[in-house]
Amino acid sequence: MDLEFSAAQEEFRQEARAWLAAHVPSDPLPSLETEEGFAAHRAWEGELAADRWSVVSWPEEYGGRGAGIVEWLVFEEEYYAAGAPGRVSQNGISLLAPTLFDFGTPEQRARVLPPMARGEVIWAQAWSEPEAGSDLASLRSTARRAPGGWVLNGQKTWSSRAAFADRAFGLFRSDPAADRPHRGLTYLMFPLDAAGVTVRPIGRIDGKPAFAELFLDDVFVPDEDVIGEPGQGWRIAMATTGEERGLTLRSPGRFLATADRLLRDWRAHGDPADTALRDRVADAVIGARAYQLFTWSNASRFEAGEAIGAESSLNKVFWSEYDIGVHETALDLLGADGELRGAEGFAGEWSTPDGTEHAEPADRAGTTDTAAPPGGTPPPCRTPPPDRTPPTDWIPPPDRTPPTDWTEGYVFALAGPIYAGTNEIQRDIIAERLLGLPKGRR
Repeated sequence: MDLEFSAAQEEFRQEARAWLAAHVPSDPLPSLETEEGFAAHRAWEGELAADRWSVVSWPEEYGGRGAGIVEWLVFEEEYYAAGAPGRVSQNGISLLAPTLFDFGTPEQRARVLPPMARGEVIWAQAWSEPEAGSDLASLRSTARRAPGGWVLNGQKTWSSRAAFADRAFGLFRSDPAADRPHRGLTYLMFPLDAAGVTVRPIGRIDGKPAFAELFLDDVFVPDEDVIGEPGQGWRIAMATTGEERGLTLRSPGRFLATADRLLRDWRAHGDPADTALRDRVADAVIGARAYQLFTWSNASRFEAGEAIGAESSLNKVFWSEYDIGVHETALDLLGADGELRGAEGFAGEWSTPDGTEHAEPADRAGTTDTAAPPGGTPPPCRTPPPDRTPPTDWIPPPDRTPPTDWTEGYVFALAGPIYAGTNEIQRDIIAERLLGLPKGRR
């Protein structure tokens, strides 16, 4: 594994850093899990694409820069360090696009990828069903052959981005007579505004419809929207899940930014006598660095033409459990103040109405797919250290914004061991395929 960057790669880093410094919104966008925020994030995707930063690793003909995986990882580090908005196009660019590059036709790539890169078409992932979550092969939604295409029927649930997205991709059972559940599945794309599609947002306790249920009643899909060969959907889907569990869903830049934010909070108001918490902060920093090095190792293998395969399960288990741990450490550091939305502790100075300076929350480097609340009156200040006078409000300077909420990040992190294949299933894969252990009882 070569950790030295070439002159061209360093130049790429500096170009990305300069562009992000000039373009990242000074105020956080509204949550992309709201209608207003979804539109704002779609516009941000267009701004990225205008200068070919949306999909740097794609060929130029599809809106990319033709950059390699090293440059993509470099860009991701700079992106998260800059506190840039969450990527509303993630399902498309991180999951569907790699599948189309491997299994799609030239016509599909030319038709689907450019508008995806520009944020003009946002994709939902339509895999899970009411009785087919981790056991995806037990899905019941069907694709029946029809002249010129397929007719879809069934129900999908927990479809990410589906509440506001334009199109979706998923698996359907096209051969009910297949001798095994993994066989006879077909991978299809379909519009969410097609006749027969009903999108029902799934309400959450915070009121944000991050997911939706999809009901399909005789939805016609043309042959041109089948990915790969009919009946071979499972093999293609497993390639998609490898992308999801591997590099593309959670790049190291995300966790390096999170660990850096935690370290700033510790230095600002941690108790040096609390050596146990100090060690947890150190472990978080070490874990982010270890994940970065592990990813660079995988990147070297990719560049050498190797496939990652079952090792992606190791990747998924690590980052999903690390994400929870680092947020738990942050909340323990904040104590009771961590229960306040927007309260992160003090890592610098905020100006107050009377001109006095008070400790400010840490920078807004993103750690979740959900953006911080929009600008306006900032949240009430937490109780400052004894030598500080509490201000009535935080008034951020023009070039600073309130931080992303550690508590909201923690709630999102709790889903990590579930999505992209539950960690229980991933441990089975690790045991059987990497360690060679016998299959357990199902």
